[in-house]
Amino acid sequence: MNRDYYDILGVSVEASAEEIKKAYRKLAMKYHPDRNPGDLEAETKFKEAAEAYEVLSDVQKRRLYDTYGQEGLKNSGYSGPGSAEDIFSSINDLFGDLFGFGGRNRQRNPNAPIPGDDLRYDIEISFMDAVHGTSREVELTRRETCWTCEGSGARPGYKPQMCPACHGRGQVIRSQGFFQVSSTCPQCQGVGQVIIEPCNDCHGQGLVNKTKKVAIKIPSGVDSGARMRLRGEGEGGRRGGSAGDLYVVIHVQPHEYFQREGQTIFLRYPVSMARAALGSEVEVPTIHGTASLKIPAGTQPGERFTLRREGVPSLRDKSRGDMVVEVQVQTPTKLSKQQKVLLKEFVEISGESHEEGFFSRLLHSHFGQNDKNQRASDA
Repeated sequence: MNRDYYDILGVSVEASAEEIKKAYRKLAMKYHPDRNPGDLEAETKFKEAAEAYEVLSDVQKRRLYDTYGQEGLKNSGYSGPGSAEDIFSSINDLFGDLFGFGGRNRQRNPNAPIPGDDLRYDIEISFMDAVHGTSREVELTRRETCWTCEGSGARPGYKPQMCPACHGRGQVIRSQGFFQVSSTCPQCQGVGQVIIEPCNDCHGQGLVNKTKKVAIKIPSGVDSGARMRLRGEGEGGRRGGSAGDLYVVIHVQPHEYFQREGQTIFLRYPVSMARAALGSEVEVPTIHGTASLKIPAGTQPGERFTLRREGVPSLRDKSRGDMVVEVQVQTPTKLSKQQKVLLKEFVEISGESHEEGFFSRLLHSHFGQNDKNQRASDA
């Protein structure tokens, strides 16, 4: 290798040991063969980074390299990277099991308990059930610990045997040039053991499918996207491992009239033109029943009024949100003869209508300005 080691790692000659280690870790992650299968260029860059790190991470080799370069290393007896085993060990020190390989002393315990997997269940509830809370009983089919073999997978009276492919390590090592890469054993799937006499009920899996009814208590105040965790209601464990958890995801159906934002409820409430003009006290529906709402005289369309503590209960305490009522003033579309007479009388008594007054001011403003401009131009 003729490239400068500092240039390979992308660090300066004054770089600290930690900076060199960090730079090497970044390159090793990027060009590792497990992430770039069959990529010869990536394999070459991985080897270059490994050699550069081996020299610059060693105080004596780095001092020799800084003084005499690669020729000085060769004259001192250094002939390149160490053995594949040494390089593999240094990678382990940096990455642990990040890429799924372990060191020589990291043999997996084949008898270690295996916890069960978590499960997810999506449930749809009504708007009012989300507000007030509810209970549901659902039927789930899941894998539970086999009681015949107690999750071992082996027929009663027999025990799992050490995997002949990985000798109980759960990992197999293959050589790639001057380094080694470890991966999960394909024969035992990383367990380190194989079942010679499988259980008749679970067929060596340690788990069996069972259908069970699970009670779900949904608290008041939940909203769409809320997630509930039911401990131990997931899949069963193996070899004494604990069961996984069940995560229930809530989906709330929309309501025909009410809308919700957090703990606040919104309602559009229709009011007749006469009630809005004269003022009135009405009973409005709420998520808790009905409530009295005072509408002041002269209320305009779109005005909002707040009813305290008529909103959604909090999940954390006993407080409630508010309810906002937006008044929608309704204009009658079908009038009786008497209603028409009365409305005409109202218009006559009122004098100039709002529309006439508006257009009168608009026309006066427009034509009045034009008259001024005309007089100015004539002058």
